[in-house]
Amino acid sequence: MLNESNKKKLEQWVQEYQFGHAMDYLKESVREGIRWSKKELELYNNTCISRIGGDPDLPEHEEWPLDSNGTAMTFLAQLRLAELDGIDTSSLLPQSGMLYFFVGVDEPAYDIEHKVLYLPEDKLREAKRRYSPEETAQEEVFTGYRVIARSSLEPPNYGYVDYEQVEDEEHDYEQYEELCFELTEQSSADLAVMFGYPATQHGDCEYEAAFQLLTGKKYNYSVKDALEQITRHMNGDAEKAEQEVQDTLVLLALDSDSDIGFCWWDAGELQFYIRKEDLLTGNFTHTYCSLYSS
Repeated sequence: MLNESNKKKLEQWVQEYQFGHAMDYLKESVREGIRWSKKELELYNNTCISRIGGDPDLPEHEEWPLDSNGTAMTFLAQLRLAELDGIDTSSLLPQSGMLYFFVGVDEPAYDIEHKVLYLPEDKLREAKRRYSPEETAQEEVFTGYRVIARSSLEPPNYGYVDYEQVEDEEHDYEQYEELCFELTEQSSADLAVMFGYPATQHGDCEYEAAFQLLTGKKYNYSVKDALEQITRHMNGDAEKAEQEVQDTLVLLALDSDSDIGFCWWDAGELQFYIRKEDLLTGNFTHTYCSLYSS
């Protein structure tokens, strides 16, 4: 549910764009997200600030994550959670510490080897720049950028939106997209989104992630089959199974970007998922990674 400030912001823009017919639907479906945007090229003058690309800041004794072949994973991002004070309106993340994201080979596009590492604030006192190994799972060298966060409203995208709710005789999808740009305040500098909607054509990403996280089985692209198996996993509780899917969140959706050198297949998006239950308990060892590309 949106907080009161975000409700008012949503109502303002919905009225401005004359989408009052979809007001109730948008109040229920718009998510409170966090967007990370490029601030400046990273010169490594400061440690333990939010950064995407480049090298991480790690304590000396923290082991670099390896994939199943023993190859060093590629560093993608470090996000300083204290920088989200007043920005994380969902209050789902720890208030301090650092989240790190590493990835292995991004083929196939599902169940990608990865590592999400959380270090509490006290461990960051010992952190300093750790140069990436000469060989990592991703062959490209990624340029580091300092990033800055802002809160955002994340409406359903083309893979998730209920077209019958937003379109009518006077409004088409292109007009809905214009409203979405205003709500997200989308910028060409945006690199990543937390807790929004993942890029997809089919709107089933959470089913895939929830199914794998709960059962460890490969998703067969059938929402019906996945939900049936999740329900069995929940001892036949269909309502709890549905809630598990709804509570499977996009921890980070990382876009392709030419400045950094990210290009996920055909300029797609790399997506990390986590169960709300794990997020609230600070358990970042149980996550799922997949990739979307058109």
